[in-house]
Amino acid sequence: MGIKPSYIKNLGEELIAKHGSQFSNNFDENKHAVMEVAVIDSKRVRNRVAGYISRKINRRRR
Repeated sequence: MGIKPSYIKNLGEELIAKHGSQFSNNFDENKHAVMEVAVIDSKRVRNRVAGYISRKINRRRR
């Protein structure tokens, strides 16, 4: 896609710091985990945050 906005990155980093054990490298699992730990009204923003978290975790594992 493109460059992620800073609010997506900030929210993703904050969620990883607070609830890191709930996230995995699977996007679908992260979607549900983001719904549980954060109140995000927009489906698009929730999916972008979940995608950012998935990419971040995949990069750490390499």
